Amino acid sequence: MNMSKAFTRETDDDDDDAGPSLPAIPAGSKNYITPAGYRRLKEEYMHLLDVERPALVQTVAWAASNGDRSENGDYIYGKKRLREIDRRLRFLAKRLENSEVIDPEQRRGCEQVFFGATVTVCHGDGTERTYSIVGIDEADAGSGLISWVSPLARTLLKARVEDAVMLRLPDGVEELVVVEIVYQSIEL
Repeated sequence: MNMSKAFTRETDDDDDDAGPSLPAIPAGSKNYITPAGYRRLKEEYMHLLDVERPALVQTVAWAASNGDRSENGDYIYGKKRLREIDRRLRFLAKRLENSEVIDPEQRRGCEQVFFGATVTVCHGDGTERTYSIVGIDEADAGSGLISWVSPLARTLLKARVEDAVMLRLPDGVEELVVVEIVYQSIEL
């Protein structure tokens, strides 16, 4: 039975944002980001727009010219990937538009923890760790880059050197002592 394309629909459930789910920006807040983070988002946006998307459009056009599209893998995959790229471009455009770039180096001499601070803390077991407070799109806990909306960053906000702060954890509370606060360029 030959079914008209007017009555068929692709059922790809790919209407979610591309990439991993990021925490929402708190209501009424800007998307705080470091200069390096902003550059990285802008570079990704421009690469998708100027390189990947045009190449994919060309591939899809070529695949479409080969005839039957219903079993044409290049065409089907290309259209799906094109939707993913367009969705990512919309996401990045919105993030860039709502960004407020804050350069940590402009805060040199500040004695409290705010966005952009690189903070060394002493944990309850005596180990010292260093964290940089960055934007949601820049966070990488394994590299010591924590989002300003994370529980650890929120606990550290406004603390000074030698302050003890209480970090609430699922299994209790941990006392952290602020050892050092530095405002420096943060590279990703």
